[in-house]
Amino acid sequence: MENFVIKGGKELFGEVNISGAKNAAVAIIPAAILANDVVTIENIPQISDVQLIIEILDSLGAKIRLLKKDTLEIDTSNITCQSVPYELTSHFRASYYLIGAMLGRFKQAEVAMPGGCNFGVRPIDLHIKGFRMLGADVDTSKDGMVVAKADKLVGSAIYMDQVSVGATINVMLAAVLARGLTIIENAAKEPHIVDLANFLNSMGADVRGAGTDVIKIRGVEKMHGCTYSIIPDQIEAGTYMVAAAACGGDVLVKNVIPKHLESISAKLLEAGAEIIEYDDAVRVTRFKPLNKCNVKTMPHPGFPTDMQPQMCVLLTIANGTSILSESVWDNRFQYVGQLLRMGAAIQVDGKVAVIEGVDHISGCEVKATDLRAGAALIIAGMVAEGTTTVENIQYIDRGYEDIVAKLSALGADIRRVQVNDVITIPSAG
Repeated sequence: MENFVIKGGKELFGEVNISGAKNAAVAIIPAAILANDVVTIENIPQISDVQLIIEILDSLGAKIRLLKKDTLEIDTSNITCQSVPYELTSHFRASYYLIGAMLGRFKQAEVAMPGGCNFGVRPIDLHIKGFRMLGADVDTSKDGMVVAKADKLVGSAIYMDQVSVGATINVMLAAVLARGLTIIENAAKEPHIVDLANFLNSMGADVRGAGTDVIKIRGVEKMHGCTYSIIPDQIEAGTYMVAAAACGGDVLVKNVIPKHLESISAKLLEAGAEIIEYDDAVRVTRFKPLNKCNVKTMPHPGFPTDMQPQMCVLLTIANGTSILSESVWDNRFQYVGQLLRMGAAIQVDGKVAVIEGVDHISGCEVKATDLRAGAALIIAGMVAEGTTTVENIQYIDRGYEDIVAKLSALGADIRRVQVNDVITIPSAG
């Protein structure tokens, strides 16, 4: 077991390179199943979620070679349609993309219900609805497995009852080899959906409209291998931007697509940071006190729900009272109790947090409750007085590559330390 130990109070200066997008990688790697060929994927982030999906593909029969640190060659021609058990899917949510990919290629899939961060009920009913509209029979009553089968998949008009990134992606995966035209209405518009569409098209698919709320997919007979580079990670970039603004200093965030960061940049400007955009970089400086601002999470292009905890930390030390509203997930304020331990003044009522800015927060032992909450607690540790120990860092490793090295290069005092397990023997009686 490992913890992060952080000594706070240091401003951040320098440059940080952003890795490939986690949310794109965990969709694109399973999509390689559809090629029945060799694909080369570049700019893959070195994170545990990616390692898990690679292990699953390996268990299914894929031949995988590491060409460079961030480049994989995946040969899916020998993959067989077999059950994917819970021990392989239990640690991350995106394992459900295997259902769409295997259903698309083999017309059947048997995948255990996914795990991942726990911040509210996240059913996959919209995914199942989409598969059924394409002609699949889907059974979820078998020992926690999702079993999907179809004699053939046929294109259909599918309306998403609510905007869902996961369901949009899964239907895209299943539909690219279906007969005829599939139209997804009220589709999610996140950057990684556009990235997946571009990858599928590079393999011979016909996907149009990604990035809008209507995606049209004309099924093709077969797909083929390709070489593709994953986009930079919008949320990793946003996390370092918020860290720079919260700690103060001058940080150049490199290898980004500034257009993807506009909603984050807008709120940091409102809070008192200065933002300069370049072609593939964003510079964040902050040398004056932070201001209150109100933030409401929304589907893209709104403020990302995955940036909500990080922004909460910044507002904790801003002057005045801020309102932070969560409109995407239920129960995503579980981490607030950890910030209260550090001296924050936050009141949560349902999906709204009222944040009263304080002069300072103090370091202590805190526990990450999910991936983005973990990143927020790191930022809190960097702005706090004294030393902060962050536990449950396995959540953070799911989505941030080399976070200690990247923050240390900016001047943060953060270390990854090994924690020896202590066995407690109860006293007699």
